[in-house]
Amino acid sequence: MALKQYLQFKLSQKLSPQQIQLMKLIQLPTQAFEQRLKQELEENPALESGKETADEFEDKYDEFDNSNDDYNDNETIEAEDINVDDYLSDDEIPDYRTQANNYSSDDEEKNVPYAAGTSFTQHLINQLNTFRLDDHERDIAEFLVGSVDESGYIRRSLSDIVDDLAFTQGIYTDEATVEKTLMKVHQLDPPGVGARNLQECLSIQLHKKEKHPDVELACNIIDKAFDQFTKKHYKKLLQKFDITEVQLKDAIEEIERLNPKPGGSYAGNNKIVEHIVPDFAIKIVDGQLELTLNGRNAPELHVSREYSDMMKGYKASKDKSKSQKDAVMFIKQKLDAAKWFIEAIKQRQQTLFVTMSAIMHYQEEYFLTGDERKLKPMILKDIADEIEMDVSTVSRVANSKYVDTPYGTKLIKEFFSESMTNDQGEEVSTREIKKILETVIEDEDKRKPLTDEKLAAILKEKGYPIARRTVAKYREQLDIPVARLRKKI
Repeated sequence: MALKQYLQFKLSQKLSPQQIQLMKLIQLPTQAFEQRLKQELEENPALESGKETADEFEDKYDEFDNSNDDYNDNETIEAEDINVDDYLSDDEIPDYRTQANNYSSDDEEKNVPYAAGTSFTQHLINQLNTFRLDDHERDIAEFLVGSVDESGYIRRSLSDIVDDLAFTQGIYTDEATVEKTLMKVHQLDPPGVGARNLQECLSIQLHKKEKHPDVELACNIIDKAFDQFTKKHYKKLLQKFDITEVQLKDAIEEIERLNPKPGGSYAGNNKIVEHIVPDFAIKIVDGQLELTLNGRNAPELHVSREYSDMMKGYKASKDKSKSQKDAVMFIKQKLDAAKWFIEAIKQRQQTLFVTMSAIMHYQEEYFLTGDERKLKPMILKDIADEIEMDVSTVSRVANSKYVDTPYGTKLIKEFFSESMTNDQGEEVSTREIKKILETVIEDEDKRKPLTDEKLAAILKEKGYPIARRTVAKYREQLDIPVARLRKKI
């Protein structure tokens, strides 16, 4: 087979590196954006934060403005000679000469200290020190404690634990010894820790409670009729234990007070809590909606005066050398990068504000009342057409941004929903239907919860003709169990 060469003309669209970075900036929420801004300030010495007069800002740009340059490393600079070393000499000052210890004791501490504490595993091991255990038992007990997950469970079989003890720890034992040691782990605090399943966890907690008829009945229900209890077969429980509904209700209340995840109750686990910082704020002023962008999304940035002066000095100079040209090329690249980053930040601010403003006006009735039933059907394309931007841009704004409203902090994505047609031919939001469904379930008789079929019939009477399987889908999205599991005595 012979090789051939031929030419082919093809049109294609490609995003420039600057456009890609701009899309990433738009997608970042406030806290991540602040980290990106901090990183850019550290990496680009030509970029500075803080206030600067507009005249100085424009003068700097006029001196080195070259929008057609795409950071070409092979570009030659046309300029008259200057000794650039005069402007770069500060870089040669040793670090030790710039250090100072002239801080007063009342200066504000900028570093946030890390929280120190005892881990959940160490908390359990510390309790083992109060038990009388020989070396063999202690090694097994510490291994069992190390197998406890963050919920407080040991989700492994005894045979697997025996094998692991032999292969990884060199401890040879049998299942009976491990189970005997596990019973001692069950005595640790919080109650229920080290359980292998939910039934054992609840049973451990109940047996640690003070003896009482309701507690004893609850113990029997969990130990002898756990399957019937979880399926809420209350009639079978009444017959099995020959009790009244009042007695069963009191026993169930005892069970409901238990903690199904004992590990989560340990306050010293030092989990990192993520705080949500709203990107926008919507207020009602004199009956009108007022939108503001979080000030942390609008930093004050400007180009370094020192670096722009270096460019001016180089252009006014007469003497040149290759090393000076290389140094000035580096300076120019940093200045161009700083200029682009400032423009990208402005474009990000404008894109965020325009997009959220369109969403606010589209859902004006909701933002004025706070009634979720007032939410209109809205998809990404509706807003994209309104602001004449791409759907992907709207998606980037909606998926990761929060807005502070008079009714709480909301994820912007939550305002988007599909539409359905009611019996009057009007398009309504699926969020409206879910809200009505949630209200109907809250008001139902818990002794006889409504099935999905009955819920569908009620919604149809209210003017929303949807199928039973659609009701089931909405109910699952609302994290509401089936009728049998909503049943109460």
